[in-house]
Amino acid sequence: MKRSISQREVARTLEDDRSVRGWTAAWMMLLSLLALAVAGPALAQNAPAPQAGNAIQSVTATIAQGGNVLVRITLKEAPSAAPNGFQISNPSRLSFDFPNTANGTGKSVQDVAQGELRSVNLVQVADRTRLVLNMTRTVPYETRVEGNSIIVALQGAGGIAAGVAPAPTRFAESTGGRQHRILNIDFRRTSEGAGNVVIDLGDNNTGIDVKQQGRNIVVEFQRTQMPQHLQRRLDVSDFSTPVQFISAQQSGDMVRLEIQPRGQWEQSAYQADNRFILEVKPVIEDATRLGSGQRRYTGDKLSLNFQNVEVRAVLQVLADFTGLNIITSDTVAGNLTLRLKDVPWDQAMDIILQAKGLDMRKSGNVMWIAPRDELATRDKLEAESRQQLAELEQVRTETFQLNYARAEAFQKILTDPQQRVLSRRGSAVIDPRTNTLFIQDTPSKLEEMRRLVRQIDVAVRQVMIEARVVEAADTFSRNLGARLGVFDRQPGFGLGNSGNRLMVGGNLESTGFTTGQIATPIPTLTQSLGVSLPAQTIGGARPGAFSVVVFNDGLSRFLNLEVQALQAEGRGRIVSSPRVITADQIEATIEQGTEIPFQQATASGATAVSFKKATLSLKVRPQITPDGNVIMTLNVNNDSVGQNTQSGPAINTRQISTQVLVENGGTVVIGGIYTQDSRQAVNKVPVLGDIPFVGFLFRDRAIVDDKRELLIFVTPRVLNDRLSSL
Repeated sequence: MKRSISQREVARTLEDDRSVRGWTAAWMMLLSLLALAVAGPALAQNAPAPQAGNAIQSVTATIAQGGNVLVRITLKEAPSAAPNGFQISNPSRLSFDFPNTANGTGKSVQDVAQGELRSVNLVQVADRTRLVLNMTRTVPYETRVEGNSIIVALQGAGGIAAGVAPAPTRFAESTGGRQHRILNIDFRRTSEGAGNVVIDLGDNNTGIDVKQQGRNIVVEFQRTQMPQHLQRRLDVSDFSTPVQFISAQQSGDMVRLEIQPRGQWEQSAYQADNRFILEVKPVIEDATRLGSGQRRYTGDKLSLNFQNVEVRAVLQVLADFTGLNIITSDTVAGNLTLRLKDVPWDQAMDIILQAKGLDMRKSGNVMWIAPRDELATRDKLEAESRQQLAELEQVRTETFQLNYARAEAFQKILTDPQQRVLSRRGSAVIDPRTNTLFIQDTPSKLEEMRRLVRQIDVAVRQVMIEARVVEAADTFSRNLGARLGVFDRQPGFGLGNSGNRLMVGGNLESTGFTTGQIATPIPTLTQSLGVSLPAQTIGGARPGAFSVVVFNDGLSRFLNLEVQALQAEGRGRIVSSPRVITADQIEATIEQGTEIPFQQATASGATAVSFKKATLSLKVRPQITPDGNVIMTLNVNNDSVGQNTQSGPAINTRQISTQVLVENGGTVVIGGIYTQDSRQAVNKVPVLGDIPFVGFLFRDRAIVDDKRELLIFVTPRVLNDRLSSL
């Protein structure tokens, strides 16, 4: 049986919700105390020493133009500098520490409900006070000192132009002109299975931007240098956390840290003094929760139990619980029955709106609820109105001095008819002499052009490509031959039994004969040759010879034997190393060698002299990938002058054309040629050359075993700005 809600039940429900909010505030205060107790000593190391006896007198918040929230912290005495702060993204909180400062407001919790700011907590421990800003989401902020006050500007929804992605989480503003350092990068696993990326900084004023690109988390450290041994890619998948890989690299004057997680996860980041910690923890989706996998609800939990109650009454309960200003359209009507227990208030709001076909629009802390059709019609009218105003808005002209980009290329981007960046009334002209761009358009478009110029007009990164062409040769040749002959001055052939003499090397005096006893003329070896198979020369070198002459006492018969042998071994290596520096995606060429002239017939029948290159050249077009690797389109030539022909000298060509992906500083072998020439040649007298032991006297043998190898290595190195200026 249905019954209508009574006033007493509504009051009791509101009282229960207020008690839930009280417990939530108490827990937030306790967490702040614990955080101050743990991180307080570390934060005090490098914090500037404020004036003694200072106190926070008041904290006020106002909404400025554009939806920005200005938090004014008034102190008893003027601070010497803005306090050090750190930001937590989940839940979204911004904390500032005031050393040697007391809480003079008399309150520890202060409800604000201005824009993205919900409340302010003030916690004092000893002589230190921590101010915590509780926000609905993480937004960029800026701090400045004005007299006795510190202004904290929180960027609101109006600070982000339409069509531009929201700014990343920013933990600190980098001090101008100062270089910062990263000392160490570590990874740890918590007991809950979360992965903590711990970065030790050189100081606590390093500008840090945390943003999400696709499924990856990117952390950029502004104006920061990192040692070479920390520029690497870490595989942390063995820790069983959502984090799989961590890549750290130097990009100009900025350090880029990319974290690649997997599965469902959520990240939170905070900084305590010189240590920055990014926590990535797994998310286990509750199958019973409505909207699981589509939206995450982060509001404080509440319980609702109504039967046949008006929608306006339920929206009023939610407005009292959240502190939001809710405006309900006159067309919102009807009753509903619901029972929700321990449900985030934003999920309860979403359920109610979906059940009644409603939608909402939020501006600051004001929420307007109306039927979907009504809001869609209103949005359409506003869009048409903005378009009409843009057509009537006065145009202005602004000058942009480009430092690195070419004005002609930038003009083509802006005035491309297929995808025009400027408005229909906008135009862009250039001055090529000064590389200046003149843009005429509405003020809102000019603001977008400023951001676009800042993103595009940056220095192009440079790459040094070094190629090494290594030619190695190992040659071996061996030639063996013999010459054999018999000379007889008398008819008939025979050595007889008379005392025969042996002469080695052709020295007849050693036999004991006088010159008068030697027959004349003395026969030469060529006059008595019977077998002539000498060893061949190798590379112009003549073989060595060992000769034996056997003769009788009368010097009338001679037996001549000459053995020739030559062996040649050679080892050599030629290393050619061309290198060139070029900008990203710009082709570069370097070559050294000779141009060979040759005659070529022309169309008229005459001859003309042309030239053919025989050079060592390297042609490359590099492309630096976002993760720091280099894709190269390569063409390497190593040509040389070959043997002469009737038409002119030949050209020995060694060439390779390919495209490879190499990590920064890595070396890869892009190609190689290995040749081996093994051959053996034998010339012999048939039958006699095959006789064992003495067959070598009737044959000659040539053995060749040559090995040659060609390898081409390539090493790309991405140059840092500080290195390229050396």
